[in-house]
Amino acid sequence: MSLRLADDASAQDLATYLARARRVDDSGDVRLQAVGDVLAAWTCVLPGRGLGSAGLVLGLRTFALAEPVRRDVTVPLGAVTDRLARSGREIPDPPMTTQPSWGAMSPPRSGWEPVGTLPDTLLREVALAGIEEVAQGAPEGSGSAAVSDLRARVWGRAVEATPPVPAGTAFGLHVLGFLRPDEQSVASVHAIGPWTRVATDRGFVITR
Repeated sequence: MSLRLADDASAQDLATYLARARRVDDSGDVRLQAVGDVLAAWTCVLPGRGLGSAGLVLGLRTFALAEPVRRDVTVPLGAVTDRLARSGREIPDPPMTTQPSWGAMSPPRSGWEPVGTLPDTLLREVALAGIEEVAQGAPEGSGSAAVSDLRARVWGRAVEATPPVPAGTAFGLHVLGFLRPDEQSVASVHAIGPWTRVATDRGFVITR
């Protein structure tokens, strides 16, 4: 079986989105959830820590499908980008599925409450400052545990704004290409329980 995107533009958008996710984690995965004629593509920017996956940062983009289908499968990012490169709009089922821990963490589909907006420019500044802090604080040769601790501290901090979303949200929006360049653009913020969702017209980032 395969998923078939509605048009070439959708296929190109999906390929671009997944290529950005691979730059974050080349060996990462994508969860493909198809309901009707909409495909939701979930990626993991930061995996979170502990039993509650505190600090988890997920990316989400939706795409139109050529025909209605129901599917929920998690596969390696590289498997999908390779198939898009070969098959255009078609995404044949990869031979291997995966079960990353974040794949079991499904944010609620409803019940989200609006809590405010944040300028894209501010979110980009937070992301770039955090990237620089991680780079300076974890020079070459740093152990993986030290790097993981540093990243958790940097991206777990709240943005100094209202609403005070986790800095990891800004990082996700930046690396996945969801922020807009103009100074007038603002991202909408919604929350429910431990989850926060920040959205632009380019995609969503959900944190826990």
